Amino acid sequence: MRTPDLHRRRSLDMNMTPMIDVVFLLIIFFLVSSHLVRQQNQLPLDLPEATVGERAVDDERPRVVVNVLPGGELRVEGSVVSPQSLADLLRRERQKSGGDLEIRVRGDRGAAYANIEPILTKAARAGLWNVTLTVVEKR
Repeated sequence: MRTPDLHRRRSLDMNMTPMIDVVFLLIIFFLVSSHLVRQQNQLPLDLPEATVGERAVDDERPRVVVNVLPGGELRVEGSVVSPQSLADLLRRERQKSGGDLEIRVRGDRGAAYANIEPILTKAARAGLWNVTLTVVEKR
């Protein structure tokens, strides 16, 4: 039987494969999640034109984007929502963000104001004051 040689030390090697796997998975996750966020802002809508206004600042503030389609359908994060579920969603998001939440309403030019006004009312009832209406600049 061989006795262990205590004088010879082995160098400890770290296996980098699991760490590389995790890094690649994180990269894929962030690419997919950023694509989904851009997708909700790029829903093809014919936005109304405006001659005056301010450019929206894309900061790190939490934001809910509500898309109003021509038929009055409401979409948040790609999913169709009812007016009542929108009110619940706004309350939950306000609690998560601590009250500093922006609501960006992207209403199609063909959507009636009667479909946009309830969004503003529900935001006010949820205690949210920072509401932005998205338009395109008239040239």
